[in-house]
Amino acid sequence: MATDFFQQQDVARRGTTRLVVLFCLAVLAIVVSVEVLLAATMGYFGRDPDTGAIDWTAVGDPRLLMLATLGTLLVVGGGSLYKVAQLRGGGRVIAEELGGRLVDGSTSDPVERRLLNVVEEMAIASGTSAPPVYIMDGEVGINAFAAGFAPQDAVIGVTRGAATTLDRDELQGVIAHEFSHILNGDMRLNIRLIGLLHGIFLIGMIGYFILRMSFYTGGGRSRDNKGALPILALGAGLAIVGFAGTFFGNMIKAAVSRQREFLADSSAVQFTRDPGGIAGALKKIGGFVTGSKVENPNAPQASHMFFGRATSGFSAMFSTHPPLGERIRRIEPSWDGEFPELPEGGDGAPGLAGPPGAAGFAGAEPGRAPSPNLADAVGQVGQPTPAHVEYAAELLDHLPERVVAAAHEPYGARALVYALLLDRDPQPRRLQLAHLEAAADDGVYEETVRLAPVAERLDPRVRLPVLEIALPALRSLTSRQVERFQENVVALVEADEVIDLFEWSLQRILLRDMQASFGRSGPMRVRHRSAGAVRSPLAVLLSVLAYVGNRDPRAADRAFAEGWRALSLPEQRLLPHRACGFTALDAALVELDQAAPQVKKRVLEAAVACITADREVTVEEGELLRVVATWINCPMPPLIG
Repeated sequence: MATDFFQQQDVARRGTTRLVVLFCLAVLAIVVSVEVLLAATMGYFGRDPDTGAIDWTAVGDPRLLMLATLGTLLVVGGGSLYKVAQLRGGGRVIAEELGGRLVDGSTSDPVERRLLNVVEEMAIASGTSAPPVYIMDGEVGINAFAAGFAPQDAVIGVTRGAATTLDRDELQGVIAHEFSHILNGDMRLNIRLIGLLHGIFLIGMIGYFILRMSFYTGGGRSRDNKGALPILALGAGLAIVGFAGTFFGNMIKAAVSRQREFLADSSAVQFTRDPGGIAGALKKIGGFVTGSKVENPNAPQASHMFFGRATSGFSAMFSTHPPLGERIRRIEPSWDGEFPELPEGGDGAPGLAGPPGAAGFAGAEPGRAPSPNLADAVGQVGQPTPAHVEYAAELLDHLPERVVAAAHEPYGARALVYALLLDRDPQPRRLQLAHLEAAADDGVYEETVRLAPVAERLDPRVRLPVLEIALPALRSLTSRQVERFQENVVALVEADEVIDLFEWSLQRILLRDMQASFGRSGPMRVRHRSAGAVRSPLAVLLSVLAYVGNRDPRAADRAFAEGWRALSLPEQRLLPHRACGFTALDAALVELDQAAPQVKKRVLEAAVACITADREVTVEEGELLRVVATWINCPMPPLIG
């Protein structure tokens, strides 16, 4: 079994490859079936007038085979591509198709507020931006889902029944389960499953349409209209072929999904260190009159995305989820087999706040922070620990209320980002404020001025997590607002004509998120399968890290050497300052993002070796490492001491 994030990424890629192979075999079988049906239809019209025997000589005719192949590929391939293109808008499209309503980040509803708090904790703990949260108001069953092509465009959806029936620990277990799907690359596989099955299903729908049209035009009712019989047979045959393909496709979907559900359950327990949370949620599903059923008509095609079994009426071979009892016993072997009896509507008693944490942020001296432990940082990529969840709860508990409120609505989120970028030097600060007064949207400048003193007092360790909390609100901006916002960010950064590491880091995170949210980038293809293939980008990255953590040239040289040694590549010298500025680093990260998962693991291991060469980790080094991990799609949990 795969044990870390990078292996899980490889498993997900292999799963996609196997899925494509099975899909190609299914299409091949459909092509042969369609060719036989067409040959039979043509043979009927060319049958022997004396004996009435069907002429089967058309079977194997190259022209007919070409027609069947092209027609099948056009329908199945076109249908699949069309469906996937429909879902290109990311998880938002799927959530809306399932009847979800976007939860306003500034909501005061206690049920929704608790849900947002839990999702934000999980996001901070896992090192990802907080995904938008949708609630399915009309669904009383206990269920949830994660959807999207990548973590940057992921959403979390939760039924009203889950939000009101589960207690906080149970809800946290369910959300941790969904975050596992986000981190392990399951979402993209889920969307591809929807697309592939839709294409095969279209063959059956075409056959069904031919049958209906034949009946409506009288062919099915007239005994004398014998010419319509082969058309009816063709329609029936296509319907059978299409629905048979869908039948086997659903079996494949169920088999793939069941294994991923076990893994996500296990990851949720590891995430929270509380098997009682997710086990309790599963028990409540078993004892709830509605269970986990989702009534929305689009639920069947997305059944494999849900936390629990969303549909009913299918045999076990089609179930996209393992039996409840088996899932519970894997988590809680001593379970007695009893489900709690719950009335419809749930017992609901949501608390607003998360578990209180010890004060650890409010009193930190600006610019200084305890050195985080990087020994396990790479191993924790995509696999946060309970300590990270506790850290996230503590962080949210101690952030100033004004900052939290601002991060949850579009005007405040923009003002918060601007406030984080304000210079402490009075001269460039005056230039920055003057620019915002002239160029910022109405009301944003005034809010920036109000937030500036609070933002200035924030612990340096929480600046990037605060930005990540604000990202969902920023995603709700229009394209024009995003363009103006990004122009203002650039103007603030360049006001003092010097770009520091935090400013660059903030811009990279914003750029990455905005590109994904507004459809300007897709998943990178794997182009580099060895560390040697990205030697030059690695030299740039490690040189930047060496200079960031060491002012002494000799110390920088030693740090670079430590990082390079971890790669087991031929010797490389530390690059000069002029060769590893932010422009060079940007280009290096683009190349590193196109590396295979196991190569990315080595990249991060080398980066950690470089940073820890002097046995001290600065806030700047930690921020840079996390931005690098984010950019190459390796979600790294917070670096905690």
